This record gives sequence, C-alpha cells and structure tokens, in this order.
Amino acid sequence: MPQVCIYPKQAAQLTGNQYTAGKRLLQRIRTKLGKPAGSYVSVGEFCQFTGLPEAEVSRALNRS
Repeated sequence: MPQVCIYPKQAAQLTGNQYTAGKRLLQRIRTKLGKPAGSYVSVGEFCQFTGLPEAEVSRALNRS
C-alpha cells in the first residue's frame, strides 16, 4: 500500500536537510494550511508546498 503521509525524518531525507529542519518544514506546511500542530501532512500537500514532483516523492518513499 502506498504511503500517504510524510514524517519529519522523511521530509529531511527528501530535502537533504537534518531532522530538525524536516520538523520545521512540516510545521510550516501545517501553519500555511491551517492545520493543528501534530496533524498529518499528506504527500500531495508536501509536494505542493515544496514544488517537488509527487510521482518522484511517492517513488522515493515507497522504495524504502
């Protein structure tokens, strides 16, 4: 089953940053979308915010 949400460690790996930067990135996405702290960020939301192609991100997440 394909993964639909992004975790801080994965956000960091996808962007080439450290774990704390991945946490901050996901929090910025939640803030922009008006989501409460701790809610999940979907692959689509992550890709829309970062500009990364969704197909490539999904492929990278489901590979590991």
